[in-house]
Amino acid sequence: MRIIADVCVVPIGVGVSVSEYIAACERVFAEFDVETTLHAYGTNVEGEWDEVFAAVKRCHEAVHEMGAPRISTTMKFGTRTDRDQTMADKVASVESKLA
Repeated sequence: MRIIADVCVVPIGVGVSVSEYIAACERVFAEFDVETTLHAYGTNVEGEWDEVFAAVKRCHEAVHEMGAPRISTTMKFGTRTDRDQTMADKVASVESKLA
């Protein structure tokens, strides 16, 4: 089953700036068969259910390996069975209504 997820990973106990940890997660996502779009407060991740969740798990492992003692992650995700839909399709639908 395909999934589109919005993932926000927040390392805790590592100071104010977390960009190096987010960069590590982006590198992890690149190792998996998923499409990503980084945005200001997270990453959209698109792919097969098991692949997306395996990538998020590996992201947690990588951030812990970097020394973060805690991680708080929020996820929103959705699936469809009526038709295929990508992240780009969702954005294009809204943009077409703005035109």
